[in-house]
Amino acid sequence: MDRDITIGMDLGDRSHFCVVFNEQGEEVECVKVSNTKVSVMRYFECYRGSTVAVEAGTHSAWVSRLLEDMGCQVYVGNPRRLRLIWDSEDKSDERDARVLGLVCRLEPRLLWPVSHRDVGAHRDLETIKARDVLVQSRTRLINHIRSVVKGVGERLPKCSAASFSSRCAEHVPAELREALEPLFKTLDHLKEMIRELDRKIDMLCRERYPETQRLMQVPGVGPVTALAYVLTIDDPGRFDKSRHIGSYLGLTPRRDQSGQIDKQLRISKTGNRYLRQLLVNCSHYVLGPFGPDSDLRRFGLSIARRGGKNAKKRAAVAVARKLSVLLHRLWISGEPYQLFYRPPMQKAA
Repeated sequence: MDRDITIGMDLGDRSHFCVVFNEQGEEVECVKVSNTKVSVMRYFECYRGSTVAVEAGTHSAWVSRLLEDMGCQVYVGNPRRLRLIWDSEDKSDERDARVLGLVCRLEPRLLWPVSHRDVGAHRDLETIKARDVLVQSRTRLINHIRSVVKGVGERLPKCSAASFSSRCAEHVPAELREALEPLFKTLDHLKEMIRELDRKIDMLCRERYPETQRLMQVPGVGPVTALAYVLTIDDPGRFDKSRHIGSYLGLTPRRDQSGQIDKQLRISKTGNRYLRQLLVNCSHYVLGPFGPDSDLRRFGLSIARRGGKNAKKRAAVAVARKLSVLLHRLWISGEPYQLFYRPPMQKAA
């Protein structure tokens, strides 16, 4: 096992470029390896125990696990932080691999390495993502049907997505029923598949991830959001403070300050986009007509009352950021959720 060898590896869909550096930093070889497990294992057989730098992407999860099983120390670089690679006037797979190796030799922390979740958590998270794809497909079909009906001067009644097929099929004009019938059948099938995945997610929350029950104490946080939160964060102990969750999920504003200038910018939108969307959806429930009175709701409404062009949107994002911190705190503390951290003072009789 040779830990003095550093390898920069640019991952591609068909093949990978590997640039090898020795202990003195001299380039030993540049090799193109096919994107198969057998080819990767065969090439790294003589580089067991080496240090490998890759960039996060489609294939980085299985490649990093495979190399770690072979005794390699793998750093998975954050592509959003590696401006040295993607903002280059002479970009190529070979150059990217070379830069990854050089940066890793100099200081691995400059890669801003990320951690991939284990295989079980990855599989369960894909169940949630599969449900999201089905929901998006259902939404597109419903929007298409409504648009087609509007094109002949009619409108379908308002209803929920789950009840659209049963409520609206009879209101479709006669001249369009034959053309739209396959879409309604597809909607019925999607509805059953979404229900099946909902039952599976409920089972995962109860049996495999009981910590989700703590998160679901918060009104508006259901099994999908709770499970996605647990599987995305993976290890709550890797955050020193709960408030760091907001920036990790891209819910904090970017900053551009110089001298007397301190610009007000939009949120960074880094991290997991799907979880960020789920938290924003939860914040809309908290701020909506069915959200119970709580510190969280009052915090959001106070921002919305300030007015301005995007006051409601800013309030929803602010509540989502605070909700992400709250969920982390409930997770690590195990304390029951309270609508009011300090109950409001009772008026004297």
